[in-house]
Order: sequence, then structure tokens, then C-alpha cells
Amino acid sequence: MHAHDMIRTHPNVQGQPNDALIRCIEACFDCAQVCTSCADACLGEEQVQQLRQCIRLDLDCADACVATGSIATRRTGSNEHLLRQMLDVCAQACRICAEECAKHAQSHEHCKVCVDACRDCEQACRSAMGTIH
Repeated sequence: MHAHDMIRTHPNVQGQPNDALIRCIEACFDCAQVCTSCADACLGEEQVQQLRQCIRLDLDCADACVATGSIATRRTGSNEHLLRQMLDVCAQACRICAEECAKHAQSHEHCKVCVDACRDCEQACRSAMGTIH
């Protein structure tokens, strides 16, 4: 991704980007794509009824990740309180989604991939939260 290069050039960043936040932005957009794909794969499974909650949580997580990644990308002005809240919400959405997908990971490889992406994003959000003051 080009997030680091783009944010580094932003006049408000002055060449000193927050690497933990940039890692989080990248993880958020990656997780959103994986969760969307997992939900779609769940819809293609024969036992789709058993995956309804997984689909719901995949889509909720994807939406939380996109919103968080977008808000974290904006560097003009500041809204640290909202950003911290969004990072926390995204981390929670990722944790909940990972827990649900883990229930299906042995039967569905796409759920296993989703667990890994969600856990990575949760950790990235929590790491970034510590850098926002």
C-alpha cells in the first residue's frame, strides 16, 4: 500500500508519520477486504444457515474497519477523541468476528484466513491507540 508514502507527504505530518497508525490503516483496509470476502464465501457454502451470524459479524467488522481506516487516514485538523474511539470499536469488532470465524475455521478455510486478518487488525488498532494522545 501507499499509505506511508502518502501520509508522510501530508503538510500536517511534516515528514514524521505515525508508523503504528499507518500499520493500523493498512490492517484495517486489509481486514475489511478479507471479511467481505469471507462473508461472500460463507454465502456460497451449502450450510449457509449455520453461517448467518458469521456473515453478519464479517460484514459488521468490514464496515468498522473501513470507517476506522478512513478516519485514521485524515491528517488535516485533529479529532483524537473520535479516532481513539474508532480504534477501540474496530478492535472490538475484529475480536468478535475472529471469535465467530474461529468456530468455523476447521470446516471453512476462508474463516481461518479471516481469523488471522481480524486478529492482526485488532492488534494493530490497539497498538495505534497507544500512540494517540
